[in-house]
Amino acid sequence: MGEAKTTDTDAAPDTDGADHKQAVKAPGDPAVWRVLLPVPLAGPLDYAGPPDLQIGAVVEVPLGSRRVVGAVWGPAEPGDAAVPAARLKAIERVFEVPALPDTTRRFVDWMAGYTLAPPGQVLQMALSCPAALVAEEPEAVVALAADLPAEPAPPFKWTAPRRRVVEQARELPAMPAAELARQVGCGVPVIRGLIEAGVLATHWRPRAAVPPRYRPGHAPADLSADQAAAASRLCDTVAAGGYSVTLIDGVTGSGKTEVYFEAIATALAGGRQVLVLLPEIALTAQWLERFEARFGAAPTQWHSRLTPLARRRAWRAAAEGTAKVVVGARSALMLPYPDLGLIVVDEEHEPAFKQEDGVHYHARDMAVTRAFLGEIPAVLCSATPSLETLVNVERGRYGQVVLPRRFGGAVLPEVAAIDLRADPPERGNFLSPPLLAEAAATLARGEQVLLFLNRRGYAPLTLCRSCGHRLRCPNCEAWLVDHRLGRRLVCHHCGYTRSVPPACPECGAVDSLTPIGPGVERIAEEVAAVLPEARTLLLTSDHLRGTADLADKMRRIRDGEVDVVIGTQLIAKGHHFPGLTLVGVVDADLGLAGGDPRAAERTYQLLSQVAGRAGRADRPGRVRLQTYDPDQPVLAALLSGDRDAFLEVEAAERAARHLPPFGRLAAIVVSAPTAAAADDAAQALARAAPRAPGLEILGPADPPLAVLQRRHRRRLLAKARREVRLQPILKDWLGRVRLPGSVRVTVDIDPYSFM
Repeated sequence: MGEAKTTDTDAAPDTDGADHKQAVKAPGDPAVWRVLLPVPLAGPLDYAGPPDLQIGAVVEVPLGSRRVVGAVWGPAEPGDAAVPAARLKAIERVFEVPALPDTTRRFVDWMAGYTLAPPGQVLQMALSCPAALVAEEPEAVVALAADLPAEPAPPFKWTAPRRRVVEQARELPAMPAAELARQVGCGVPVIRGLIEAGVLATHWRPRAAVPPRYRPGHAPADLSADQAAAASRLCDTVAAGGYSVTLIDGVTGSGKTEVYFEAIATALAGGRQVLVLLPEIALTAQWLERFEARFGAAPTQWHSRLTPLARRRAWRAAAEGTAKVVVGARSALMLPYPDLGLIVVDEEHEPAFKQEDGVHYHARDMAVTRAFLGEIPAVLCSATPSLETLVNVERGRYGQVVLPRRFGGAVLPEVAAIDLRADPPERGNFLSPPLLAEAAATLARGEQVLLFLNRRGYAPLTLCRSCGHRLRCPNCEAWLVDHRLGRRLVCHHCGYTRSVPPACPECGAVDSLTPIGPGVERIAEEVAAVLPEARTLLLTSDHLRGTADLADKMRRIRDGEVDVVIGTQLIAKGHHFPGLTLVGVVDADLGLAGGDPRAAERTYQLLSQVAGRAGRADRPGRVRLQTYDPDQPVLAALLSGDRDAFLEVEAAERAARHLPPFGRLAAIVVSAPTAAAADDAAQALARAAPRAPGLEILGPADPPLAVLQRRHRRRLLAKARREVRLQPILKDWLGRVRLPGSVRVTVDIDPYSFM
């Protein structure tokens, strides 16, 4: 197994720790501390504080008229302070939470240097739950009194419920009165009566969630020979410790999750913390069930849909080390783990791991860096690995284990194209006769159908039949998407919403507005018309009421309570539905247009993943791709099943053009309140553009969305050969150009979006 000893990045992490050594001061002497604040400043600010303060301590300090939470980044070196210690503002509060670990602080500094984001903006992601910095108020709990009276004084009388409470309280831990009443099956007044009689005693304890107890050997899976060999290599890597990156490259349904579960078991047996990153919350429900069945307890979750209390407890448990396994979205990477021993990135190819606002970073790449800084193993997992990851395997930076077969004898589905030029849908419809015939036959056999279209809503465009006017968002240069079930038009970029107007706002024609093109809601309408007996389920982010609702929908599909599933990429990966045998892709050409250099790769990955939902049990699967161009390379690769040949051609094309992973890209997006201001700022940057061997500055040009949230946007692109270090060049370039305060400049290293 190849082990990476250096990260494939521009900036080399500072691992010597020299900038984190605490200066020795005499007891009682005032100290000057550098405090990093979650604000967009160039670096830490100096504050006076106690000499015994721990580096990494989370503190509250004054900043102007505000009180701001930050972290002690180290002592100021003698002579560095611009203001004498006696005149410095003082640290006002030290929170009773663990100090940010050295690895977390170095990770913040490294990410800031790589992404060109202010370090305080990166720190803000690590201190993203201010409520967790203050311990919860103690809670009252009850238990049997230590000096239990032989017979309580009158007027107390024993009753059957009171005796039941005493009997069960002997076996139960201390808990709130209401919880004890619930577990025993009595009313709270029964508990109160026992407290008044001295039978139960009240105690106060810190309020916190009870840490789960994992059992690494609880219920190990019955692994195939391929899985067992892969798991053995991963477990050896985790047990040995040290930095390494290993790719689990396995076809859909090959049991990759069970393999890395064994690596997690090894880390838990060693007492270390584990982080598992999933790209979307849609993957979480079924994953959680499998995890709890394997280890006997649920992991700690971290994602945007947590309740405030769950978020508060999760952050604190991660920081205190009591959360031994954390599963979450990309932001879970930023939690301050004191003893992280393994990072797993599932579906590592997913674009959802790229953060497109605030600090622009790719969680997969930053997970590799976090593993490097912490000197721990990282595991990447995918049925369709990214070209970046495969190139790192080829160059020996990453190790690789391969699972070439589906688990349990299941075979990969048969894939065929439906040429819409030869078999067009009926007028006004979008499902071809061959696909509808196969769907009807599948339902007749008692099997399930998935119709996939990666387009939310009813229709992506509404136009006027009289004048051709297209309804656009007033804040963005984007069409409003018709969401018929919600009776509204929505902008998917800024969230603007409105009702459908009765007349065209341009020409005034009444009842002239027409939806153009299909979204999943329109496909659901068509299915209801042509397959009226089928039980359908529409599955998109717009039709979910939370994680519990998502889990219930997934259960209904697995239990066979649904015949036809109609969904977007939410349903495309990571799910196991034993009864699903037919996948129909409504528009296999979607996603191939535009200037995204990864468009072909992304389309191949997405269609491969959705195809992998078919035939995962004992019945064979079939995949049908509706297309107007069945000869295009992406579809040819899917039809032939030759992934490696497709990636070889894709790699050769990108290498010839010096595109990632064979070159470097950085997007510089200028936005301003007016088009003229955006043009002036972009031209000023273009005039000052750096000149260097192997570097090319393209633009400025209008991006596809030239107006977004009422701001006019222009885009420049820095393109460089692999050996060029872009960050120092970009930092110098942007620092030399003075722009008005109303102009914003966003830098995106390794861009994934070209909108």
